[in-house]
Amino acid sequence: MAQHYPYGGEPPDDPGGRVLRTVLILAAIAGVVTVVAGMLIVFNSPEEYGLASSRRDQLPLSAQPDGKATGQPAQALFKAAPTVPPPLPLPDPAPPMMPSSPVRVVIKKLGVNAPVKSLGLAKDGTIQVPPADNPNLVGWYREMATPGEAGAAVMLGHKDTYTRGAVFSRLHELRNGDTIEVKRQDGVTAVFTVGGIEQASKKTFPTERVYGSRANAQLHLITCGGTYNRAIGHYTDNIIVYATMTSSYRS
Repeated sequence: MAQHYPYGGEPPDDPGGRVLRTVLILAAIAGVVTVVAGMLIVFNSPEEYGLASSRRDQLPLSAQPDGKATGQPAQALFKAAPTVPPPLPLPDPAPPMMPSSPVRVVIKKLGVNAPVKSLGLAKDGTIQVPPADNPNLVGWYREMATPGEAGAAVMLGHKDTYTRGAVFSRLHELRNGDTIEVKRQDGVTAVFTVGGIEQASKKTFPTERVYGSRANAQLHLITCGGTYNRAIGHYTDNIIVYATMTSSYRS
């Protein structure tokens, strides 16, 4: 039986020369992770939600049914397909800032005002995920950029729990032009403008699009979406929001 990779392939190296661990994205963000239909998910092994360390020369970027690697995005807001849609519009970027860890995420349109937890890799090579008993917590993968510095900052959030929606339960409602604010440890708030949202099949996860190098400051939010497959204990898709930093202010 083919191994299931909920979050596609490994992230590529950071453009600033940061040494990233060679990993495979396996995360299915705990519980019914925030983003599309609110269905229940069973909490299974940690490997479902994290990064399993593996050698770069042994793993494809993401697995397709035919076994070929791909970094192609899916059609925005529709069932993922191995075809490439027109490029998403890119808002005018603001100059990148110096690194500073995120402490809070605010998405006014969705009523989100959530603390941020730094996520790394556990001893078994899987990603550390926000605790299931705190559905309002957003996880930031610290091996990527900090929000506001050059590169892609990646944040993950639960879709829901057994009883209610979680922090990213309405992520699919974001549209181009909506804003996301990330409050940083240095007292500066980075403002990101949404430039695209897609629902991508986990079988053709757009690894390069999500984790690839970026010259400007970007923010990528990820949660689960699509249909809940009880046979494998996962949703079939991921909801991915792409945003570019367009301004900042001191809190």
